[in-house]
Order: sequence, then structure tokens, then C-alpha cells
Amino acid sequence: MSGADRTAGISLWRDRPFRRFWAGQSVSQFGDRITELALPLIAVSALSASPNEVAWLTALTWTPNLLAILLGAWVDQRARKRRLMILADLVRAAVLLSIPGAYLLGAVTLGQLYAVALLTGAAGVLFNTAYPPFFVRLVSRTSYVDANSKLSTSRSVSYVAGPAIGGVLVQALTAPVTLVVDALTFLVSAVLLGRVSVDEPPESSAGTAAPSLLRRARAGLSFIFRHPVLRAGLGCAATVNFFTFVAGSGLIVLFANRSLGLSAGVIGVAFGIGAMGALLGAVLAPKISRGIGVGRSIVVGAVLFPAPLAITAAADGPLWLRAGALAATEFLSGFGVMLFDVNLNSLQAAVIPDGMRSRVAGAYSTINYGIRPVGAVVGGLLATRLGLRATLVIAAVGGALSLLWLLPSPIPGIRSLALDRVADMEGDEDDGNRPVPC
Repeated sequence: MSGADRTAGISLWRDRPFRRFWAGQSVSQFGDRITELALPLIAVSALSASPNEVAWLTALTWTPNLLAILLGAWVDQRARKRRLMILADLVRAAVLLSIPGAYLLGAVTLGQLYAVALLTGAAGVLFNTAYPPFFVRLVSRTSYVDANSKLSTSRSVSYVAGPAIGGVLVQALTAPVTLVVDALTFLVSAVLLGRVSVDEPPESSAGTAAPSLLRRARAGLSFIFRHPVLRAGLGCAATVNFFTFVAGSGLIVLFANRSLGLSAGVIGVAFGIGAMGALLGAVLAPKISRGIGVGRSIVVGAVLFPAPLAITAAADGPLWLRAGALAATEFLSGFGVMLFDVNLNSLQAAVIPDGMRSRVAGAYSTINYGIRPVGAVVGGLLATRLGLRATLVIAAVGGALSLLWLLPSPIPGIRSLALDRVADMEGDEDDGNRPVPC
């Protein structure tokens, strides 16, 4: 039974397949937060890695996204996306378990950490490109926003509690052994995914000569650029990501410490408040979208995500005011990014046809994630030339201007994903540009 038949008109909490998938994703999100803390700690404490070597560890985790456009084209040719997602979870579990194994043998190396970062990143891209076609088989169109809200809420909770849990585990077990916990979360996710039964019919091209991988990848990219909703959504998301990475967390921490004179503890509390804003945004996104519409929620989120950086840039006065400005920035930005992500992800799921989902996701990831390190590099250059405060202002203004991608598009006029005109925008592989006035 398809998600459209099974979940239409019922609460997702009463839908067992969705609950299993949500539980698996929630557990693995907490595992991710543990690894984000433990992996750099292994490099620093056990291997005395330099800051540049630790930076490479982060960069290699993101690098596979540059090939997502090709991986997505390959995934679209596979009939069973759920199996690929399970495979991705099992690969990540096995790769992570190699580190505590090597640690017990006294054989951990920086090269191994780099390999782990690269392979787990690649498996993550595999999971993410297989996920969109699986998602639309799991839940009905009318439940897209609600489902994305629940999944985003779990992710936000993991950012609130995950670092603290990871810190306790690292303290009690040491960083390498703590990675066993993350590996187990991926195993739990794989087991729960294996128990989620969805209707996954073979692709329409089964039994015929399939186009080449490059041609399929190019078709996915072309589909995005021709489609009025996807083109505007990607332009907006990539612009927001570029400018928020211009003022990436490293520069914000540096500004808060050096320019605002805030201690590490105060900065940590502010970031914790920011995670609470993201949690609240994920929970309230469905209600807000019902009130003002899906499209307008995306527009508000696109501005609310980057614009609060200007609050921190303008901070001055007594300590409580400076600390409050940073906390307000993090809270509002966290709220905005969830309002943006939950609704935009749901809208994209509604307009992409089944035969294009993975390759569109791959092409989207290549551009949207590929722009992030570019923004980080530009941010470093601007901070060196213009100063930290000016860089934050540029990031706030530039990010807020991402709404210029949305205003001339059909997105602001879309109120509900259940409307026929949203369904009419799906298009097909040969003609991805079938706009309907909103």
C-alpha cells in the first residue's frame, strides 16, 4: 500500500511504517551529533592533529556531495531505494566501527580518520539521494509538511541534547570507543528501515536501454533549471547557504569572543538557545504553513534565517545585552531555517515526478552543498580585509536578498500542497517546465 493511500487523513503517529522510519532517523541523528564531537577529538587528542588537519577532516565529510549529481542519476536507475538506504546505514556502521577496532590495537592514524570521514560522507549522500522517492511512498502529499516537521524536530532535539550526551560518553568511554554508539544507531536505523514496507514499483525505464549516467545527471540538472519552483527554490537555498557560511559558526564564535568579549560558556548557552529556536520552528512549521500558506512560510524563513546576523553585528553595551544579542540571533536563525527547510522540502517533494527524484536530489545537493565551502572561504577573505563586524552585516543582507529568487516565482502564491495546481507543476522527464499561475 502506498503512503498516499495509507496515511491520507490519519495522524502520522498512528502510522506504524512512518513511526519506524522516524524512530530510526531520530536515533541516528543523535549518533551523528556524537560523531561530530568524537571524530575531531580523536584527531586532536590521540593524534595531535593541527588545526589545518582537523579542517580537512570536516572538508572530506562534505566532499562527496560534489559527486551527488552523478550518484543521484545512478540511484534513479535502481528500483528499490529502501535497500540502498539500508546499505548506506550498514556501510556507515561498519566504517565507524573500524576506528575503535584500530584504537584497541593502537593503530589509529590520521589517514584512517580521513577515510572514515570520506566514506561516511559518501554513504550519507547515497542515503540522501535514495530518500526522496522513498519518502513520497511512505507518506501522502497532504502529510508532507507534517512528516518533515516531525523529522526536523528530531534533528533539532539532537542538536539540543546530542552534544551533551556525546560529551558525557566521551568522558566516560573515550572518544574512539564512543563511536561504537554511533555505529549502533546506524544499525538500529537499518533494522527499522528493513521493517518498513512500502510500495516501490520498478522505474518506468526497466527492461529498456537506459540513458548514460552523464545524460541522466544532465537531465536532472536541466529539470531543475527549467522548473519554476525548483529553480527558484535552489537559487534561494544556495544563496542563503553561501551567505550563512560566509558568517559560518567559526567567524561568529570568533566575533563573539574577541569583539563582544563573551566567554566560551556564554557562547555555548547562546548556541543552545539557538537550537531551541530550531526545535520550536520545526514544531510550529505545519501550523504556520496552514495559517499563511506553504509559499509564504518559505519566504519568511528565507529572510528570518540569515537576517538576524545583523543583530549580533550591531551588538554593544553591557554584557547582558551583548550576550542577549547573540542568543537572539541564534534563536531567530534557528527558527527561520526550520520554517524554510520544512516547507521547501515538502514543496519539492510535491512537484518532482517519481522518475526524477533521486537525480534531482543529487543535482540539488551538488549545488546547494557545494556552495558552502566557497562561502566559508569568501567569509575568511572578507573578515581579513573588512573585519568581522562588516562580514556579518554582508552575510545578513546578502542572505536576506535570497528572497529575490522567490518573489517572481510561483512559490509565494502556493498555499497548500493538496491543491491541483501544485500537482500540475510536477511535469515529466521530457518537459520539466509546466508552470501553472498561482
